[in-house]
Amino acid sequence: MSPLSSRTLRYARAWIATPEDVAEDEIRLDRDGTMVPATLVRPRGPGKAAPAWVVMHGVTRPGRAHLQLVRFTRAVASAGLATIVPEVPEWRRLSLAPHLSVPTIAASIRGLRDTGVVRDEPVGVIGFSFGAPHAIAACGAPELDGQISGTCGFGGYCSLETTFRFMMTGRHGWDGAKHDLRPDPYGRWIAAANYLTGVPDHEDAQDVADALLRLAAHAGDVGAPSWSPLYDPTIRELRAEIEEPRRRLFDLFARPSDSEAIGAYADGLAEGLAAAARQADPLIDPADALGAVRCPVHVLHGRGDNLIPFTEAFRLAEALRNADVQLTVTRLFGHSSQGAFPFARALREVPLFARALNGILTIV
Repeated sequence: MSPLSSRTLRYARAWIATPEDVAEDEIRLDRDGTMVPATLVRPRGPGKAAPAWVVMHGVTRPGRAHLQLVRFTRAVASAGLATIVPEVPEWRRLSLAPHLSVPTIAASIRGLRDTGVVRDEPVGVIGFSFGAPHAIAACGAPELDGQISGTCGFGGYCSLETTFRFMMTGRHGWDGAKHDLRPDPYGRWIAAANYLTGVPDHEDAQDVADALLRLAAHAGDVGAPSWSPLYDPTIRELRAEIEEPRRRLFDLFARPSDSEAIGAYADGLAEGLAAAARQADPLIDPADALGAVRCPVHVLHGRGDNLIPFTEAFRLAEALRNADVQLTVTRLFGHSSQGAFPFARALREVPLFARALNGILTIV
């Protein structure tokens, strides 16, 4: 293994222990006439202008205040780089709105320039979860030409069909290999909240979609894993408010933790949701836009990810046909709470992740 950069070593130290050498500022960005807040995290004290990253959060209630995201940006700042984390209010409201990626990144780059604390050079772009493929795809947009030096996506998806099928059934695969994993129900709650009424024969299921949106928002506010028994009372209460003919539909998406899984019809519903999503917003499918990306790209994914399966990382890498792609799949992180992972095997994966991190931190 080649020596790690000083940035990577400083990042690792800051990730382990809360850094004291960083500063955080709240600023406002003009996103095509809509003012949105953002957090600028940078090395503390006077000094030369820093390289910079734009960091896009996922579809979560905490948004830029997500604890792991805050920890990540502080570690990056301790390594000598600035980050700006723009708020996407629509994503915090759990609305899947991929068209906001490009204007949000553009506003963030202007905001970075206005601060005077970053270098006047192209920046890096990082996206997490739902924000990952759209942050990467944005790097190929004409509006951002020449402004981005490289990009990175953590835990992103590529195919709507395979991602929604996993969310409904737990099945996924790549290159002939098949896998099965318990899916985090949060994913199907969000998918149905946004697109269920666009699926044929479910146009009247607004009450189901609304209930699932309330459930996802509640889970995001509480912060416990979405399959926790903690949500059983809420699931039963929401189900009771739905008209009787549609309660069985609700059960396909949300069930108390002690209930039997319902497998029938799940595949067809996943396909229907994917078609409805594409009809509602063609940009939700990132595959075509990914082909226009030509800057260096790092794709990282957790092998045990219960929300978006790791096989989506291979699809992302394949779709980035004109980019220099570095792909890392590791058991060291994921969206949801992971099961026990033997310590010895975890140690063996550290060098793999360290090499990936080293490449990411030297993009800018």
